[in-house]
Amino acid sequence: MGASHPPTLPQGSIEQRSRRAPCRSCGHVGLDPVLDLGAMPHSDGLLSSPAQIASEPRWPLELAFCNRCTLVQILETVPPEVLFGADYPYFSSFSDSWVAHARACAHELIARQGLGGQHLAVELASNDGYLLRHFKEKGVPVLGIDPAPGPAAAAEKIGVPTRVAFFGIELAKALRAEGKRANVLIANNVLAHVADTNGFVQGIAALLADDGVASIEFPYLRDLIDKCAFDTIYHEHLCYFSMHAVDALLARHALHVNEVRRLATHGGSLRLYVEKVRRARPTVEALLAEEKHLGLDKASYYRAFSDRVRDLGDKMRKLLAELRAQGKSIAVYGAAAKGTIMLNWVHAPKGTLAYAVDRNVHKQGRLMPGVHLEIKDPAVLLQDRPDYLLILPWNLTDEIVAQQQAFRAAGGKFIVPVPEPRVIA
Repeated sequence: MGASHPPTLPQGSIEQRSRRAPCRSCGHVGLDPVLDLGAMPHSDGLLSSPAQIASEPRWPLELAFCNRCTLVQILETVPPEVLFGADYPYFSSFSDSWVAHARACAHELIARQGLGGQHLAVELASNDGYLLRHFKEKGVPVLGIDPAPGPAAAAEKIGVPTRVAFFGIELAKALRAEGKRANVLIANNVLAHVADTNGFVQGIAALLADDGVASIEFPYLRDLIDKCAFDTIYHEHLCYFSMHAVDALLARHALHVNEVRRLATHGGSLRLYVEKVRRARPTVEALLAEEKHLGLDKASYYRAFSDRVRDLGDKMRKLLAELRAQGKSIAVYGAAAKGTIMLNWVHAPKGTLAYAVDRNVHKQGRLMPGVHLEIKDPAVLLQDRPDYLLILPWNLTDEIVAQQQAFRAAGGKFIVPVPEPRVIA
């Protein structure tokens, strides 16, 4: 630590790798480079021992654009067993705002589809049962599918049956053979995570009942670019969808986007309502037309992004250095995946940041990837009273500031890094 920028790959490597890379959606070979974040650690790969620190892996993190189907994607594929294995630390239920979002989503789908005891709600990447529990409470049978044993076990404890597996066409066929068809299929923030993009969508088409609806949410590429949210680019997120790109992917498997909504979650997301028959509402064509007008379907839209990312990193580095020069103490809130990318990109000198805090008890006592900050219980903030708290899950700023009113009342201030570094007194 202490260099002005994080380590990067050899000059020109992203251009070479982009030229020979096949698109994850349409298979077209030859992508346009967008952004090179260098070699980054596993964003959720929290560490617990000196041996893990010594052997911590890093992989290239490079973003590219497909001129044929407009999909933006990273070039490197880290094995999913590495990213979502037994040690996966993300539990959805620790975010109050996300739990409230899930409850509203479930209740709307139950009413929209008229679900009852004879129907089935399936969630892909069901995590700790945070969403399906609301279907179960209303008497709707549920099935969760998630590859991470820890969150799946937590779901089972609250009565949400969960299949510990990666979802794709083979699992969908096996479930169909068991007589299961999804009247509602939910896929929130998972479409971007799967290496076999087409096999995953094939599986959705196979498992979805003929009159069923798939509710699919994902961070919206336009918001990522507009807000310079580069920290949401990490190895778990293989794809970054515009409406054009996701529409082309789903249509390839005879699935139709019939409604789309823009959401505030995760810094800006889309929710799609997908069915096997075409009956698109005006929102779909309107968003496609808007994207075309803005140029999201052209490589030129993304060309300035790399400079903006470097500029944001420089501003964050300068702000932290100025505060430390004034003798101010700075802690970090939220050992989130996006926080790993932000801290490793900013690459502040050792000692600039004191430690991290996180409500998730599964993260406490461990170290953040790459920068190796210790993760503590947020209660420590009122004991140590750091001057500033850097909020890494910036999309939850309002929730975190509300939770930390005692810290604020004691004179503590907050730093929010995206879309521009700023201080909240």
